[in-house]
Amino acid sequence: MSILKTPFRYDFVGSFLRPEKLKQAKKDFSEGKITEKELNDITDECVRDIVTKQKAAGFHAITDGEFRRKFWHLDFMWGFEGVEHEAEGGGVQFNGEVADLEATYLVGKIKAKAHPFVEYFKFLKQFEDKNTVAKYTIPAPAQTYQQMIVPQNIDRTRKFYKNDEKLIQDIGKAYQEVITQFYEAGCRNLQLDDCTWGAIVGDAAKLRYRALGVDIEEVKAQLLKVNNLALEGKPEDMIITSHICRGNYHSTFFTSGPYDSVADYVFAQENVDALLLEYDDERSGGFAPLAKVSPDKKVVLGLITTKKPELEDKEKVIARIHQAAKYIPLDRLCLSPQCGFASCEIGNKLTEEEQWKKLKLVKEIAEEVWR
Repeated sequence: MSILKTPFRYDFVGSFLRPEKLKQAKKDFSEGKITEKELNDITDECVRDIVTKQKAAGFHAITDGEFRRKFWHLDFMWGFEGVEHEAEGGGVQFNGEVADLEATYLVGKIKAKAHPFVEYFKFLKQFEDKNTVAKYTIPAPAQTYQQMIVPQNIDRTRKFYKNDEKLIQDIGKAYQEVITQFYEAGCRNLQLDDCTWGAIVGDAAKLRYRALGVDIEEVKAQLLKVNNLALEGKPEDMIITSHICRGNYHSTFFTSGPYDSVADYVFAQENVDALLLEYDDERSGGFAPLAKVSPDKKVVLGLITTKKPELEDKEKVIARIHQAAKYIPLDRLCLSPQCGFASCEIGNKLTEEEQWKKLKLVKEIAEEVWR
């Protein structure tokens, strides 16, 4: 078992552009042209290939590119008891585009069972070596909680949970059990992807919750509570990080706003080992909130964007790293892209070649800053 621990000075979030071979195989399977075994064999082959490429690029974390899922978050939720989904009705409005998602909702109390993602992890883990460690990414507990209380789902949820407190408790417990499953499978580096904090920053969120008659500070407290509840009792030798962004779908975004209004919660109080933070443009605001990050956490600055192919100016990125170091020591900082390259199967608007050029730039900059 690899003893390496995330995050690394140069790192990445987790998802990669799906290769055409995999896209075609999934299409063929949906049309009944190939069997499930044939699809799985092709997926295995594509995972092996993406891991080989990650290693060749010199990175120390390896992921399966999220190739076995359609969406960065929903597929994981489908692995709980009490959760159902259907192809229609799950669209979410992003900036200039509707994200084509699947409706995901409760049909009973949410409980853990043998989770398929743990089996996916086991396949990935075999590729660890002395220079690399397997990292697995799943949606944060807060993401699952929010999914079940959005307006289109709240009536269904209330059939099983009369208030949010019991829902929070059940989600926290279900995550605890799945985290244990990952640990027993040999996972020592788990990443919780979380758009909930990004969704409540900025003035638009304040107005939205005010119109609903909801106290936004109570919302923040609930997000923190469910995330920390899930982490209670986690093994001491298991690194759990959180990636926070404002939505990433086909190079579009869901929301904008600085971290200032949530820093006292997630930066200061969430019990993770590191935060991977979106900081690739002005939508994320300045670095001052980093002063609120508790001293036990590292921060991975997402300064390189996956939303467009143009490469960033190296010197400008280096300057931004040193700006951030005014608020948190440089030795607690790392560098990565702001998000994955394909949070959903559709992927962002760049090529595979451009994807690897982005990661090459991340590595070059990190090696120059942290010599």
